[in-house]
Amino acid sequence: MNPFAAHALQQTRRYFFGQTAAGIGTAALASVLNPNLLSAGQAASAEFGSPLHHPATAKRVIWLFMADAPSQLDLYDYKPKLADYFDKDLPESIRAGQRITTMTSGQTRLPCAPSVFNFARHGEHGAWISELLPNIASIVDDICIVKTMNTEAINHDPAITYIQTGSQLPGRPSMGAWVSYGLGSPNKDLPAFVVLHSRIPGGAQTQALFSRLWGSGFMSTRYSGVALRSVGDPVLYLSNPDGVDAGTRRRMLDGLAELNQDRLNKVGDPEISSRISQYEMAFRMQTSVPELTDISDEPQSVLDMYGPEVKEPGTFAYNCLLARRMAERGVPFTQVFLRGWDHHGGLPGAIRGMAPACDRPSAALVKDLKQRGMLDDTLVIWGGEFGRTVYSQGTLTKDNYGRDHHPRNYTMWMAGGGIRGGQVYGETDDFSYNVVEKPVHIHDLNATILHALGINHEQLTFRFQGRDFRLTDVHGLVVKDILRVS
Repeated sequence: MNPFAAHALQQTRRYFFGQTAAGIGTAALASVLNPNLLSAGQAASAEFGSPLHHPATAKRVIWLFMADAPSQLDLYDYKPKLADYFDKDLPESIRAGQRITTMTSGQTRLPCAPSVFNFARHGEHGAWISELLPNIASIVDDICIVKTMNTEAINHDPAITYIQTGSQLPGRPSMGAWVSYGLGSPNKDLPAFVVLHSRIPGGAQTQALFSRLWGSGFMSTRYSGVALRSVGDPVLYLSNPDGVDAGTRRRMLDGLAELNQDRLNKVGDPEISSRISQYEMAFRMQTSVPELTDISDEPQSVLDMYGPEVKEPGTFAYNCLLARRMAERGVPFTQVFLRGWDHHGGLPGAIRGMAPACDRPSAALVKDLKQRGMLDDTLVIWGGEFGRTVYSQGTLTKDNYGRDHHPRNYTMWMAGGGIRGGQVYGETDDFSYNVVEKPVHIHDLNATILHALGINHEQLTFRFQGRDFRLTDVHGLVVKDILRVS
């Protein structure tokens, strides 16, 4: 088709309003973060120059996401009475007809499987931690362990999409995108939202992760997370091709910017503006990213704290150190994925392989931030999309069992960024099957994270297709009891 005719056909009323929705949404953020609602003297948003909704306790977030759902029963939620229920069916009064997955619904029995691991009390308040996590046990006075996380999603993909985007259906912006949209980044040489994928430990069973989990959904693509690679260029095509120097690349980008600006002036598509800014960011990242990923300047004492794998790009230890380096450079939202917790069978052996990969680096990150005076304004989160069942999937023996998906309750922890450490929040029943006090829904978690960043989750919205969307949809309550100042 003739390109001029194609352009004319695009200029329909529906196309105009559909394509300008992102621009309208960005302009509307000035009213979303309404200065008239706030008192004077509050911190300014880095990108939009508007006051935050309230004083922030966190400048940045590092989310250590344990994809595939680690077992709370074998790590944090100690249930000594379960020893008396070994190989006995889960009481119907506990299950109460609740939905279970098709992977265990066909079993003739749901036999209880107590953890084979020892637990001990740690810290000033005596939090119970599994022997699998000796390093995390050493930081319990700095973390808040939330035992009553819950979600409606019962399978991996909808569950991880739900906690990351606020909806089980794909297409919504991820939390990092919302933070990027709302706050921008004080460091203009690095993205506001960075994603790190950790190497999967050998033999681990895992689920796929899709780019929509760090995507921008219906927002401008400029708010998407940038995933750094562990092999080759950290970002594809970041290095100049052979024979192209920095000056040549600069002249090329200038010419490309002129062409894009001309197109933007003609059609007004906000994605063209995003493309221009992304090319410029890529140019600046040619210098900033190699400096970021070069850990040769780190003291040996710091490297020793993260463990021997810290020098191997792509390991969880290396990525935790990179997350700290990004926090130092002002990156507002960093997500570190560690997959391999999908233990439907052979859990004791499999989790013995997974736990060491995450334990030492997770604790080292908290300690490293603390010794640098950065923990107070850096919010660290550890946890996955749901938990694991008390009943065994498949054959149960004294020393072997599997666990199915369990959304009714599971454990996460948070540290720094205004969170009050040294506490265990909420309680579950003797089977770690139901919440008995202080439930925390994933919408509540997301509302609390935004609150720590100085954002009212009910007021950070984006208009799309005639509706004001937000990360927490129409739900979510800030969990004020875990905050230092509510």
